[in-house]
Amino acid sequence: MDVLVLAVFVAVYVGMFLGELPGLALDRTGVAVLGAIALVATGRVFPEMAWQAVDVPTLTLLAGLMVVSAQFRLAGFYAWIARRLAAASVSPPVLLAWLLLVVAVLSAFLVNDIVCLAMSPILVAGCARFGLEPVPFLLGLACAANIGSAATLMGNPQNMLMAQKLQPGFLSYLGLALPVVLLSLVVCWMVLVLQQKGQWLTHTPIPAVEIPAFSRYQGTKGVVVLWAVVLAFCFTSWPREVVAVTAAGLLLTSRRMASRHMLGQVDWQLLALFIGLFVVIRAFAVEGWMSAVLTWLAGQGLDLTQPVVLFVAAAGLSNLVSNVPAVMLLLPSATHPAAGPILALAS
Repeated sequence: MDVLVLAVFVAVYVGMFLGELPGLALDRTGVAVLGAIALVATGRVFPEMAWQAVDVPTLTLLAGLMVVSAQFRLAGFYAWIARRLAAASVSPPVLLAWLLLVVAVLSAFLVNDIVCLAMSPILVAGCARFGLEPVPFLLGLACAANIGSAATLMGNPQNMLMAQKLQPGFLSYLGLALPVVLLSLVVCWMVLVLQQKGQWLTHTPIPAVEIPAFSRYQGTKGVVVLWAVVLAFCFTSWPREVVAVTAAGLLLTSRRMASRHMLGQVDWQLLALFIGLFVVIRAFAVEGWMSAVLTWLAGQGLDLTQPVVLFVAAAGLSNLVSNVPAVMLLLPSATHPAAGPILALAS
């Protein structure tokens, strides 16, 4: 077993934990890419092996669904939803409940990062305009996006990765995840309401926010394509990545929305993170380190193939190193029939 491979792996996951490498201007993506480059440059991973390590179908699925989410953002759909929520004539706790539900539904079918990025500034401006404390609503937005994204196999990158590797049924997974997601939303709402202690009103300067105009045509186009994707995932055996990239192609074929703007919404940093981690983890496994670590953990009573241990590991690692690196690391241990839902919900 090559010690350099182990050193690179440890350095990369320390970078995932810290969000950087001390002394260097690297974020998590930069750390992962640098780790992959180090393995190739030192001959520990040959270029052919690096290409084989990259799961192209997963990257294609992720990029395709990011384009679908971009259609909604550029159509002003998220801003339109946020404006309507902020202007609703209901009590703050009820408004928070509506926010959690709407954001969770959006995040279940559209990449949750984009939902948060698009809705946050409009939500803050709306709260400021009506004299509401924005913090509980921003916390609700973040939590609901995370919780809701766990409901389907297309809500977040780690679910997409798990779905491509383990191939669970879309509807069967939804049936398992939905009760957990609904319960989590209720608990989240209760915690936020109790934390606020009835103090919902405050004065906040209204920020200058550029609100994109809502295009009903482009929004409707996005809805039609999205539902076609969901139906294909539910009721056909077509490869999910092919469905997603076909949907992206249809949306890119537009006379009004420039492709550079659509593709500019794709999180290329996240795709690069995936590529770097694919290479580093493949080298770690090929050199025998992965097997050695799993064997040692099993000897300590921590068999990651067991559902309870896998659940705790997924939840813990997702908070330590972020959910995508955690799921990528734990996938080799996902051999139990319930491993897919466990990874998706715990992460």
